[in-house]
Amino acid sequence: MATKNTLSLIRSNVDSYVGERVVLKANKGRKKISIKEGIIEKTYPSIFVIRIEADVPEDVSRTVSYSYSDILTKSIELFACKDNIKIGCS
Repeated sequence: MATKNTLSLIRSNVDSYVGERVVLKANKGRKKISIKEGIIEKTYPSIFVIRIEADVPEDVSRTVSYSYSDILTKSIELFACKDNIKIGCS
């Protein structure tokens, strides 16, 4: 059972990877999964922001925000590129 302490553990875990390159695996529903690479830019009390790298060099990068509960509910998964470990709750 998840508690408020669980969300704070996820937040501190994500906060330790600010500025690091991550792989974002997002569940878009109906068996659609998006896998992108980006950098965690900033964390806030309720959300965190990731700058997604452009697929084509001519495109611009974009920023997306997710809540810590998205990690808890497994809507998204984050993996650190340098360690190749899952970021979030165990």
